[in-house]
Amino acid sequence: MGFYAQKLFPYLLDWTMSSETFTHYRRQVLAKVQGEVLEIGFGTGLNLPYYPAHVEKITTVDVSTGVNALAQKRIRASTIAIDNRVLNGENLPMADNTFDSVVSTWTLCSITNVEQALREIHRVLKPGGRFFFVEHGLSDDPKLQLWQNRLTPLQKVIADGCHLNRNIQQLVQQQFASVSLEKFYAEKTSRVFGYLYQGIATKTV
Repeated sequence: MGFYAQKLFPYLLDWTMSSETFTHYRRQVLAKVQGEVLEIGFGTGLNLPYYPAHVEKITTVDVSTGVNALAQKRIRASTIAIDNRVLNGENLPMADNTFDSVVSTWTLCSITNVEQALREIHRVLKPGGRFFFVEHGLSDDPKLQLWQNRLTPLQKVIADGCHLNRNIQQLVQQQFASVSLEKFYAEKTSRVFGYLYQGIATKTV
């Protein structure tokens, strides 16, 4: 990872994702998280203040040492015990059937092999465990899809691998038979960048 990805982009990411709009969706996604928790794409730790009070420990994973450095202040301030790991979400060292909940917020857009990451999420969840997510991705509107496809190569450079045009519903449903999902445009956000998939996928086997 280069200078931009490690030293500059973490601050841009933290500033962009700290908005009131994104905070609203974080609260919604995290409200029902319980048990042993794994967060994929922990980033700068913006989710930490919004976990339910009964969550006692979270294992966090992010491949970037740059965002991990910014996350340390929030980790120290948290009342939740954090097992913070700099790891690639495509290859998790955790055993099968370990976690009750896995959380991903605006992360699946940036993972290189997202299909493998979702297989790993499914693997480490306990039977009956749930994957909680909010992600941006491919719009249902063909005109917006055209712009999302055009802008994705530039977005990948500016936002450290982020894709605007991933069909998150399709990707999640490839691994999970039971998916409860809402799709909508984020408030106060460009429609090209703000088409959201928010839901819960349950491991049934």
